[in-house]
Amino acid sequence: MTTLSICIVNWNTRDFLRECLASIDAFPPACSAETIVVDNASSDGSAEMVRGEFPSVRLISNPSNVGYAKANNQALRSAAGDWLLLLNSDVRLLPGTLNSALETAAGLSNFGALGVRQVGSNGIVQRSVRSFPEPLGILWELLGLSKAFPQSKTFGSYRMTWFDYSGTIEADQPMATFLLTARDVYEEAGGLDENFPIFFNDVDWCFRIKEIGKKIYYTDRASIIHYGGASTGKAKRSAMTAESKLSLIRFYEKHYRNKLPKVVFNGVLNAVSLSLAFQRLRDLTPG
Repeated sequence: MTTLSICIVNWNTRDFLRECLASIDAFPPACSAETIVVDNASSDGSAEMVRGEFPSVRLISNPSNVGYAKANNQALRSAAGDWLLLLNSDVRLLPGTLNSALETAAGLSNFGALGVRQVGSNGIVQRSVRSFPEPLGILWELLGLSKAFPQSKTFGSYRMTWFDYSGTIEADQPMATFLLTARDVYEEAGGLDENFPIFFNDVDWCFRIKEIGKKIYYTDRASIIHYGGASTGKAKRSAMTAESKLSLIRFYEKHYRNKLPKVVFNGVLNAVSLSLAFQRLRDLTPG
């Protein structure tokens, strides 16, 4: 019986993926485990590398790029484990990462999901948890107050700019760079929403996990090296920022339309849409 299923989506990150898979082999969990790689039609030989160098990995090779959410759902549907881990291809595990994460998760009350400490290749701890995008938090972001007062729990509420990434705490949305959940949680909450192909699918997933009454946590008891942006960095940064804002609008339309006063709901959407319009105007401006 498989205890842990590690689900990795890959698109043109062959060398990072190789290092990721090698780290899983080097630092496996004490329990039985399987690794599933879903390759989204990479053109860099990623699928061939997995077949040739990691024959024990279960490879799902898509004929086209179906997006991050749909590819993760493919992995989750085929997973056999009691524990399910979404893992980015540009991650390197450290000694004890998987065991520490599993042990921590098993000891948490009303467990829904767990994110871990992420460290860049430069040794700096990365900001990897946020609150849900409530109206005031988004307003402070758009006004730049979160940057002006990063230690404020009020103005930094959305990106949790005040948090020092020590300890184990409840956190609305740890990034799905490393996001551990349990099979029963997945079966009740469902998979990732494929209407969020790149951004906010993890936010939406965490939101739905909390809606079924489960708690989401961050811990520093387990750590990973995260190189960051290996796939999205291949696309224009401005296009990715625009897609993120569009995904935020989709998230609001899905979850907040009937929960917020109409004036607040429309105000947030108008503010984000205006920010997106200004960004596109800047992108069209020469120089």
